[in-house]
Amino acid sequence: MNGEGGAGNGGRRLSAQTVCSAIRDDIVSGYFAPGGRLTEELLAKRYGVSRVPVREALRTLESEGFVRTRKHAGASVAEPSEQEAGDLLEIRALLEPLGAARAAERRTEQHLRVLRGLVRLSQERSQKGQFSDLPALDGWFHQTLAQASGSPGLAALLIQLRQKISWMYAVELPGRSMATWDEHGAITDAVARGDAERARRLTTAHIERWAAAHRLRRAPSIPGAAG
Repeated sequence: MNGEGGAGNGGRRLSAQTVCSAIRDDIVSGYFAPGGRLTEELLAKRYGVSRVPVREALRTLESEGFVRTRKHAGASVAEPSEQEAGDLLEIRALLEPLGAARAAERRTEQHLRVLRGLVRLSQERSQKGQFSDLPALDGWFHQTLAQASGSPGLAALLIQLRQKISWMYAVELPGRSMATWDEHGAITDAVARGDAERARRLTTAHIERWAAAHRLRRAPSIPGAAG
């Protein structure tokens, strides 16, 4: 038996999925910066696993566009071009308003409770200057809104799209958080009223303001300066 894969195939796949999610989260959060090297040995040590699930995770992340592998250089965090990042924003501007409109037509009371609770909690945190949890709450809000569309395929696209955009873009303007959650609250109200056209318009405007407040992340100027 290979010493690196003591678990059965099913366990190995599960382990690879878990490691893949952990590496992806660290890339999106900026722990691993664009261009930073990703060695199997260090990743295995960080996540407490063998190199087998790490290897499988890196292959998956490469297929998703988060990782690039070069011959003789190994794996590194991808460095998206301005064109790639711009394309993602265009796709977001098409899909996210559609998702909000569908949510206005198909949401459940459970979706509304979660959306309203997130808006209320995040507005309170913003008013108190407690900003550390807001990115996670924002992700939860948009994931719930996507799921409220009633379309699993559209929801999966929207969630993956937001992961990519969160990785590629950094916030530019301080003090944007309160305005963001006021906009989220207005979208939630439109969804609650079943007003699909208003939900679509508000989401489009929200995306335009978001784009003005963010800038494309850049690779660190010092080689190998990943976290």
